[in-house]
Amino acid sequence: MPHDDRLIYLLSRAQHALMSYLKKGLIANDTTITPVQAGILFLLREKGHTMTQLSRILAIDNSAITGLVDRLEKSGLAKRTANPEDRRAFLIRITAKGKDEIDRAYVTIKRVNDEIKSGFSKDEIESFKKVLNNLMEKFAK
Repeated sequence: MPHDDRLIYLLSRAQHALMSYLKKGLIANDTTITPVQAGILFLLREKGHTMTQLSRILAIDNSAITGLVDRLEKSGLAKRTANPEDRRAFLIRITAKGKDEIDRAYVTIKRVNDEIKSGFSKDEIESFKKVLNNLMEKFAK
């Protein structure tokens, strides 16, 4: 198969390179969270979520979400609270410390997002977003 046709390989390498670059940027900015933890905290900043909701939104299996939330809770960045709608499930909420941490992380994440767009026209960025969204829809089934 020609090198240029290995889209799975290219997407995988691009994601790995991007996550490594972002992780280094977060560390350089004295942020203690990983890119995945940042994703969780961004969601929790909007409102509390159950583990199942976080798992579904982020497309991460429940056991991985449990470990991630455990680490966020141990670090004081998130907490489990009673869910008034379902006594069997907890709501995960961001703490004040978590809000401070995600505010610091946002600076790096925005910078890296701007770097991704750099050198591309608005039309190219829109086309790229369309391809990514189509891939997610196609393979989320």
